[in-house]
Amino acid sequence: MEMGSRKVAAAALRMALSENREEEGRLKKEYAASGIKAVAVDYGGEFINSMQKIVERAVVAAKREGVIKETHPEEGAVAGATREALSQIMPKALGLNVGGKIGIARWQDHLSVAIFFGIGLLHLDEVGIGLGHRAV
Repeated sequence: MEMGSRKVAAAALRMALSENREEEGRLKKEYAASGIKAVAVDYGGEFINSMQKIVERAVVAAKREGVIKETHPEEGAVAGATREALSQIMPKALGLNVGGKIGIARWQDHLSVAIFFGIGLLHLDEVGIGLGHRAV
């Protein structure tokens, strides 16, 4: 299987789009068999006030699941890729509530963070996807 940033980005997106914990677990096993470490974490709240928490949650999940080691460069790579993904969602989400999932995937030095959020107020939802990549 040809690996690289494209495959890792696709894995992060699939993790972020997973429907439930069972699907997350199945995808993690599938990716692990091909050498990709992956994790997903849910998030919801008001976008502006939540940006720091979203970045923190991504870093903590990546460390907890062994996607990254507890080093400044690896934590910084997840934080940077998460902020990049958030910046792509920001134009739609400013001042509104968001809810959805963060997917993180890594193979060797390729690391991707994908964010899939429902964005809106009451039942008037929009959706947004952001994707960031870093070399670790």
